[in-house]
Amino acid sequence: MADFLDTTEIKEALQNNNQALAVDKIKKLLEKAANTPLNIGITGESGSGKSSFVNAFRGVDHQDDQAAPTGVVETTTEVKAYTHPSYPNFKLWDLPGIGTTRFPADQYLKHVGFERFDFFIIISATRFSENDVKLAKEILNMGKKFYFVRSKVDNDLQNAQRSQRNFDAEQTLALIRENCKKGLLKEGVQAPQVFLLSNFELQRHDFHRLHETLERELPEHKRDALLFAMPNMSLEIIKKKKEAFKSKIPHYAFVSAACAVVPVPGLSVAVDLALIVSVVQKYKTGFGLDRPSLQRLADSTGVPLEDLTSVVHSPLSLNTINKTLIQKLLLQSAAIVALMAAEEGLKFIPLFGALVAAPLSYKVTEKALLDFLHVLAEDAQNVFKRALCCMNSPV
Repeated sequence: MADFLDTTEIKEALQNNNQALAVDKIKKLLEKAANTPLNIGITGESGSGKSSFVNAFRGVDHQDDQAAPTGVVETTTEVKAYTHPSYPNFKLWDLPGIGTTRFPADQYLKHVGFERFDFFIIISATRFSENDVKLAKEILNMGKKFYFVRSKVDNDLQNAQRSQRNFDAEQTLALIRENCKKGLLKEGVQAPQVFLLSNFELQRHDFHRLHETLERELPEHKRDALLFAMPNMSLEIIKKKKEAFKSKIPHYAFVSAACAVVPVPGLSVAVDLALIVSVVQKYKTGFGLDRPSLQRLADSTGVPLEDLTSVVHSPLSLNTINKTLIQKLLLQSAAIVALMAAEEGLKFIPLFGALVAAPLSYKVTEKALLDFLHVLAEDAQNVFKRALCCMNSPV
């Protein structure tokens, strides 16, 4: 069976002049892409910071009602899924610490239901243990992938700074990474990948490397599910989200051109406003510009919500996305007005007028989505910079 992201069938339908089939295939492609599940198992020994990682990755403050419970002792006693606040198909599974269960590594995976997970992240706050290594080997034997995360490196840096006369942060991190790799190699783990993280400062250290690795090794149809659920902890992540959204605009424009055949009152060009509203809402959610996402960012960073919203300029970000707002913004665009004028002049020509309606609708939708995507991405960048500035952290 072909991957649902394969556009071969769409191209064939268009070549055969079967527009209805092409539209149906595009709709199914977009729907499946939007509903792709991603399940990540977070495991490791007790006290390693699994729950803190689950909360940080989802952009949820540990005091939030949706947060995984954290503490100085093992707080995870059963397998529990934590859904992303904005993406219900994205789940991080907080698993019991392997050192606290009654199951050896092979039994442990069966106990937690390994088949449901796309991959595992094995977390340790110190050196990786014998249990971690056994678990990694069993995961590999069962055909899944795993990644080692060395957590709480912020504590290591603080301790090193207090105890070393000539403290060097990068040298300390390199030493931690090398010691972890040597220990894993000694235990028989081939080419171990170790990522150094601080759950309280995801934008620092190796989180970007972890994302790049996952992006590279995940199946193509899972990558967007990971990307859009990622917190905006770098300008590069925001840029990647923008490019991913942009790549789908031709599909939306084609559907709009094929389906939106009734002119909207006050807007001469036949354009599917409902479709544009739906897509722009996806942009807003993906960039974390909806009110709940901004509030979670304020809670988790300690930056007042008013400071974050003060750098938001587009009316799309802070207002409800509906047809009235979209139509108003479309009519403020000189390019849209020009298309309207062109359509007005052509529609009086018999037969020919109907032929130009679809291409004009395509252009309107394409132009609108590109413009809206640009301004929302710009707002997301501004919010990120403001949050980072207020936290006194480097970009």
